[in-house]
Amino acid sequence: MSHAAVARTAGVSTWLTYTEGIREHIHAARNRQTHTPATPPLPGSAPNPASLRAELDLAREEIKDLRQERDRLSNALRHQLGQQLDALHAPDLTLRIDKLTRDNHQLADQLQQATEENTALRDRLTGLEDDLAAARTSLRRMIRTENTTAQ
Repeated sequence: MSHAAVARTAGVSTWLTYTEGIREHIHAARNRQTHTPATPPLPGSAPNPASLRAELDLAREEIKDLRQERDRLSNALRHQLGQQLDALHAPDLTLRIDKLTRDNHQLADQLQQATEENTALRDRLTGLEDDLAAARTSLRRMIRTENTTAQ
């Protein structure tokens, strides 16, 4: 009988049947059952259909319990393997995060410098545009003055 069947029969949770101390008692009971000789059918008697049906039902239930246990163990193994894979790649990921953080800080510094240079160049451009406008105005006056004195 599987742990799940024992738990169902006892009316308790399956985790209790896997608890240390209780699990050993279940295994001991199983061993006693396997070493107890079964009563052989009487010679010449046909198997009873009701007993065959009962054995078939028990076998089906045990198969169902074994499949559930297999699925549970498979999921637990899958989960454990996933954790182990995550643990294997954690140092690589930490190094990569550190590198990306350094690169990000470096790019932020470069952006700050470029922004400051851009602001300085815009200020210089504004000053040069003002100087150019003043030079044009001065040139126009000079041309007007030359034209009026030449006439």
